[in-house]
Formats: sequence, structure tokens, C-alpha cells
Amino acid sequence: MKFLALVDCDNFYASCERVFRPDLKKVPIVVLSNNDGCVIARSKEAKAMGIKMGVPWFKVKKAYLTQGGKVFSSNFALYGDLSKRVMNILDGMVKKMEIYSIDEAFLDLQHIQNKNQAYEFGIYCRNTIRQWVGIPVRIGIAPTKTLTKVASHVAKHANGGMGVCCLNNQKDIAHILKTLPIREIWGIGNNLSRQLNQMGIYSAYELMQTDIRLIRKKFSVVLERTVRELRGESCIQIEDHADPKKQIVVSRSFRGKIENLEVLKPLISNFAVRAAEKLRHEKQKCSQVSVFISTSRFNKRPQHRGFSSFQFPYPMDDTRSILMGSKKILAKIFKEGYPYSKAGILLSHFSHPTFIQQSLFQSKDQQNLKQNTNLMEAIDALNSNQTQIYYAAQHPAGLSPIQKSMVSPKYTTNWWELPTTK
Repeated sequence: MKFLALVDCDNFYASCERVFRPDLKKVPIVVLSNNDGCVIARSKEAKAMGIKMGVPWFKVKKAYLTQGGKVFSSNFALYGDLSKRVMNILDGMVKKMEIYSIDEAFLDLQHIQNKNQAYEFGIYCRNTIRQWVGIPVRIGIAPTKTLTKVASHVAKHANGGMGVCCLNNQKDIAHILKTLPIREIWGIGNNLSRQLNQMGIYSAYELMQTDIRLIRKKFSVVLERTVRELRGESCIQIEDHADPKKQIVVSRSFRGKIENLEVLKPLISNFAVRAAEKLRHEKQKCSQVSVFISTSRFNKRPQHRGFSSFQFPYPMDDTRSILMGSKKILAKIFKEGYPYSKAGILLSHFSHPTFIQQSLFQSKDQQNLKQNTNLMEAIDALNSNQTQIYYAAQHPAGLSPIQKSMVSPKYTTNWWELPTTK
């Protein structure tokens, strides 16, 4: 029998904060978004206190801190580095692996012959990551990707278990699926869950038993694959090469409200510069740049959300052209008198950098566009060597003045913030 595994880091951001802080082992932890706005991660102790994902921090701050909870600003440098360490360990254990997210990876256990070996591998993998990195993980092992998600769910909720669940017996699988609500199945969102409920399908087992032809007719081949995977038929393969991105977004929430166009302009320019760098890193060119700005939905004053796009006559990755396009859009969507709290840049309509199709007809704006690949490569090379090149349109303080008043040290990526002993 073929085995796949899903390795999922437990409460990853909160676990990262504990790696160098053993005193926080049983303490409730929440991690906040940029500008310390909303809760984006919780330890199991914080979840037990009723802290919801995405809740504005100001709404729960007083009650949470009164009960002894700890709070951290997001430290993505630390989280990203610890994620790479976990993934490097996994990559050395198998021949084929798919990094699904910052804290999840699918493994192809082609070297595993039976359930006992699979379970022993899971225990070894979990212990190794905990010893070498300090991050707790749970591991679901099964014949298909969808069933590994189910096994991971079981491992998460099993009391007193080892954090590893191996499913390969159809009778055991059927028993678990009968108790699993349809909304817990990988790839089934709220809307699809409601549609299935209207058909009398409430559990994963009932979905597994549904006629494949009916699923294909009423829904899609995607849901058909899910049903087949629940039955033990592998339909979703492990992808060891990430698909090229279809769009790039750089956005920020602002610490203070911005009502002045001249203040907002350099911040939007910073987003455009960063987005262009990411575009070239992905070895892509784009044919469209979009800008969006919005006021806070919590603001009692009149609200405004602006969005518009600028089309290039041909695909490009030159920062100067992306800056020009973003400036023209911002001037069009900005309205005086509104306190903007968030803004961003969206690059889309990607193509390979070797493809350039010139347009026969160009507007006056488009005739001012620039495309110099050698210049962009030189600037990227200088910036990668700590020699920062700025464009005149940029804000000197960086992407935006982000408030992170409770950020932990960059223990693993900054020489000056290495952990020390007293």
C-alpha cells in the first residue's frame, strides 16, 4: 500500500515564540498582525480562553492580559527561518516532498512498506523536529492527501496520543469519517458545505458514499476527486515544484490614519518597489499593476474603498514603469477627506520574461514606460549585498511605519539578537 504523510506544525507562530522562551510553555500566547491590529495566531491555552482568530486586539486586550496571557507582535523573520529548518529536516527524510504552507508539508513515503513502519517513521520524524528545532508537530499518514488531512485532524484531537495517526484500514477510516462534519474536509468551504447539507450530506462518511456521477453533475471534478480520495483512491499528487504565482500583493495597514495624498504617495511607491522586486525574483513579467486604498471598517466616519488598474502595452518588470503606473492610479482613486488605514499594490497578468509582444498602438502614458533588464539586475544585485538603492519616490522609512511594540528578538537571523544566558 502507498503511504503519504502530512506534517503540520502545532500552533506554529505561538510555538516559534516558545522555542527560546521555555518559561512560556503552558502560558496562553497570541500573535498579532502588522500594526498589532488583529489576532493571527493562538496557542491552545489562548484558544481555551475563547480568543477567536482575527479578532481585533483592542477588543480582547484587557480581559486577556488580566488572565495572564502573553502577546507578541508578528516576527516573520523568526517564523520563516524556523519553518525553513523544519522543511530542511523533512527534505532529508524523503525523496519527494511538497511544501504546502509555512507550517505544513506533504511527504511521499514510498520507502514505507506497512502501517507499523509508517507509524514508527512518524514518531521518529516528530521527535527529530522537536529535538533539532524545538517545534511540536503532528503527523497524519494515509493512502491519499485528503485522508492525511483527516489523520492529522485525529492526531490533533487525540488525548494522550503521540501526535501521530496512521489510517490504512477502510473499516477504521469509515468509523472516523462518520464522526467528521463535512466542513472539516480539506477543500470544502462554508458555501459548499451548506450546499451539501441541503442534499442531506452532513458527515464525511455520507459524502464518501455519495454517487460519483451525482457529484460530478451537480458540482465539479474537484469535489469528485475529494470523494475518490476519501475512498482511498489517490487523485491529488504531491507536487515537488511550486506553480508560478499568478499575482503578487504588497499591502500594509497603517499605524495612523492617512488623509493627505502627498503622505500616501511615497508609501504606495514603497509597495510598488517591493512588488517589482518580488516579480523579478519569481522570474516573471506583468502586464497590469493595480492599487487599492481603504478606510477602516471600524471607523464611524464615512468610508471609502478605491481600486483601479493600469495596463502595460507589453509584459514588463522594470520598477520605474510599475512606479509610474501606480502613481497614476493612486491620483485617480484617492479622495480628500477620508482617513485611509490600508493600501496596497497588486501585480497580475504574468508571463515569462523572455516573452515580449510590443503593441502597435500606445497611449501617451504608455510611451513613457521604461524596460531595462540589465539595470534592474544590477540594482537587485546591489540590494542583495546590503547596499540599498532607493528610488526618489520612495518613503525613507521603508514600506510603511509599522507598529510592532511587542516583537520578540530575531533569535536566529540577527547577530545582535542571538539568545544569551545569564
